[in-house]
Amino acid sequence: MATIEERVKAVTARILKLDPDQIKTEHSFTVDLGAESVQSIELVAMFEEEFGIEMDEDAALSVETVGKAVEFIAKVCREQGVDVEPATGGPNDSP
Repeated sequence: MATIEERVKAVTARILKLDPDQIKTEHSFTVDLGAESVQSIELVAMFEEEFGIEMDEDAALSVETVGKAVEFIAKVCREQGVDVEPATGGPNDSP
């Protein structure tokens, strides 16, 4: 299963028509990635669909960077009991 970060980047790339490998966690959705308000709303809807969660739209739209979106979605998934891979890391990160 892909990590939350990988899934957020994939959805973002699909909506904004970008290469997912060029999307960094520090990127701003609007300033760096060029998301317009309509696309921001579409991103929220697609994140909800991708993760099977319901997000408060105002709170979700206030998230400015890809990294903060990963943290926000991880928190919402935990609160709603949705099982997801950790936000970052991989098989070599286990103790």
